[in-house]
Amino acid sequence: MLDPKTLEEFSARFSALIKATPAGDIEKNVKAFLASGLGRLNLVTREEFDVQREVLAETRRKLSALEARVGELEAKLGQRG
Repeated sequence: MLDPKTLEEFSARFSALIKATPAGDIEKNVKAFLASGLGRLNLVTREEFDVQREVLAETRRKLSALEARVGELEAKLGQRG
């Protein structure tokens, strides 16, 4: 079995080696390209999404209550006429 420290050392050395080769440059370029592309998208954070989901849920609850109330009022008006 391999020692975890040995694996970590190998991984660190391998990463350093890759960074010193054209593959490291390609990795940097791909990351920069992706960051640039994602930066141009109109994205929201998960927190902002969750807040808006809660706002929408509350609005739906209020709308349902108002629809029920209007239905009750219409029924009362229908009974009088």
